[in-house]
Amino acid sequence: MTILEVGTIAPEFELQNQAGDNVRLSDYLGKQIVLYFFPRADTPGCIVEACEFRDDHRLYVDREAVIIGVSHDNVQDEAKFIKKYNLPFTLLADSNHAVSELYGVWVEKKFFGREFMGIKRTTYIIDKQGIIESVFEKVSPKGHSKEVLEKLNGEFAA
Repeated sequence: MTILEVGTIAPEFELQNQAGDNVRLSDYLGKQIVLYFFPRADTPGCIVEACEFRDDHRLYVDREAVIIGVSHDNVQDEAKFIKKYNLPFTLLADSNHAVSELYGVWVEKKFFGREFMGIKRTTYIIDKQGIIESVFEKVSPKGHSKEVLEKLNGEFAA
């Protein structure tokens, strides 16, 4: 599967959040959604990205946008990550990577000569009707939250 295109309907899914509750994408219809896929909880780049979203969280709330993070970690790892860094948003456990595949972010990666499958750091902004409004494919964790905020309102928001 390839990255989903702007203008397409965001595929529905259901995953467990950090508390073990089932969450559907459609639970957030009527709100802008920042759906960000990250490789692994509590790793350097993922910490930077999550903490920037945390630090800017009030700006997202002011824009009636919700942040949802997805990784292939399990529920317990997501819960620890939230607690350790005081993250005020939902993280979803895509342990079997089905949603990551659906959104085109489960890819072959290379690291120190080793090849493996994993999540390509990607963010989707989904509008209030469930349509993909923006896609960030080559995400650099540092500064990404500001980049997303700029796109939400078409201007720099911090």
